[in-house]
Amino acid sequence: MQNKVVVHVIGSKILKGTTADFSPNKVVFHLHERELGVHLEIRISHLKAVYFVKTFEGRPEYNEKTDVERIGCGKKIRINFKDGETQIGYTQGYTPDRPGFVVFPADPESNNERIFVVTASTSNIEFL
Repeated sequence: MQNKVVVHVIGSKILKGTTADFSPNKVVFHLHERELGVHLEIRISHLKAVYFVKTFEGRPEYNEKTDVERIGCGKKIRINFKDGETQIGYTQGYTPDRPGFVVFPADPESNNERIFVVTASTSNIEFL
């Protein structure tokens, strides 16, 4: 299955494309970058996060809600990234000693379906 992803590389570079072999337990995955049409090998350790998206365009004018209660998505969490971004969502798999974990956005209307957060790219994580 091809997943639409927006890959945030440490240092603010953003790549958009599809992947069929992403796994939270692997150190690399492959991205078919959509603008240049090239296949890239992506190292998880070089990333801030991988956003699994509904559309590549998103909805920049939409303000995500953070006060939505989502049943079945795990514990509510706030993630502060080293670059200053904050993400609020739900997770079932955060453990500080793992390289990363999956977060479901608090707002089900978000363009993000789920986010793989690279633990090393965070400055603070707290359960709400």
